[in-house]
Amino acid sequence: MTRLLQMQAVWLATTLVALAAFVTPMSAQEGVADITKLCGSKPMRVAMIDGNGGDNWRRIARLELQDEASKCANIKEVLYFDAAGDQLKYNTAINSFVAQGVDAIVAFAEFGDSSLPAFRDAFQAGVTLIPYMVKTEGVPGQDYSTNVYEDFGAIGHVSAKWLGESLGKGSIVYLGGPPGMAPSTRFITGLKEGIVSYPGLKMLEQDYVVTNWNPADAQKAVAGLIAKYGKIDAVVTDYGVTALAAVKAFEQAGLPVPAIATVASNNEINCKYLSEKAAGKGWKYLTLDYTTTVARTALRRAVSTFQGTDNPESDSFLPPVYADSEHGIAPKCVPGAPPDADFSSLLPADQLNALFKQ
Repeated sequence: MTRLLQMQAVWLATTLVALAAFVTPMSAQEGVADITKLCGSKPMRVAMIDGNGGDNWRRIARLELQDEASKCANIKEVLYFDAAGDQLKYNTAINSFVAQGVDAIVAFAEFGDSSLPAFRDAFQAGVTLIPYMVKTEGVPGQDYSTNVYEDFGAIGHVSAKWLGESLGKGSIVYLGGPPGMAPSTRFITGLKEGIVSYPGLKMLEQDYVVTNWNPADAQKAVAGLIAKYGKIDAVVTDYGVTALAAVKAFEQAGLPVPAIATVASNNEINCKYLSEKAAGKGWKYLTLDYTTTVARTALRRAVSTFQGTDNPESDSFLPPVYADSEHGIAPKCVPGAPPDADFSSLLPADQLNALFKQ
């Protein structure tokens, strides 16, 4: 069974069963599109832009896109730029790629709506422009071609349903990113909407707790929440790094780790979960993953848009379940691999191993 089929099997066997009452555009699909049927015949050059591409998640996502592009012989070149957190460099890179005559740009929408002017200029210059991962407030066909995004509101609903079924009742805190981050805002909105169906669940903080997606900030924030509330039954996060920081904060406080629901986990937290479970100290754990594969979805949309081929995929992506303690689904742990490695990737092991050795 290929890794792609494994991904689909996990999705069908777990998300559609355990979360059968909750349907989203992604869960309603029969599976992802075959890019070889979208390639068309026009030669094309593609550029990928990261707002901050230094970690292994971004490196894996880049390799996912390159791997997907290799299936179309008429994709002649895949260019890449990492803005290293600098929005001015990000916008300048978009303008530069337009000047170089690339046919399509796939841009991690790192800076949200503030990048819309740069997206709009590129799109109106005739470039197929696909912001991905983050949903923006732009208008398809006006500000960009289309927006491929992770549906954080839906993830919030899924997390609420899992907590309602696994805990029944208890207190919850939600850890988000920096102040004003659209993904975190959408996530907590979905989470709060979802727990309305479970009167026993209670949000301790009505706004998301700022962590800046930084482990030190997250651990400090959780230590403060423990001091403030004492008892916390569940921590929900939108990033595996902050989920791991929460685990460490409870351990340092000498408290049992509460239920953890997260998205975009990594090798470190998954290895720790399996180790603690084997030692009889495991916690309730849910993680939704395969998030690096959204780069593939964005590329397929860029190719089909430029080539004029029919692509039935939704632009909205709900990550499939990767680990679920309540339904016997264990994550993968690879000892010795980088802590932030994401093994829910569809890349073959040899490609991942080669990437980590670079």
